[in-house]
Amino acid sequence: MTEASEKTWQPDPLLTVDQVAHWLGKPKNTLYAWHSRGKGPRGIRVGNTLRYRRSEVDGWLDAHTDPDR
Repeated sequence: MTEASEKTWQPDPLLTVDQVAHWLGKPKNTLYAWHSRGKGPRGIRVGNTLRYRRSEVDGWLDAHTDPDR
């Protein structure tokens, strides 16, 4: 990495279940159920909490967006 890119690099924010549930308009329990079934955006276990990379949620939304009509 160059010195300039090191200064501009930002980590992908980790979102809480509450934040993603609010964003998607779904109950938290739906996100937990999706995670346990391998559905929905890919989550990360951090200790005993579930977190989501913002880019994973964006990618999942893109993959599940209806095609242009």
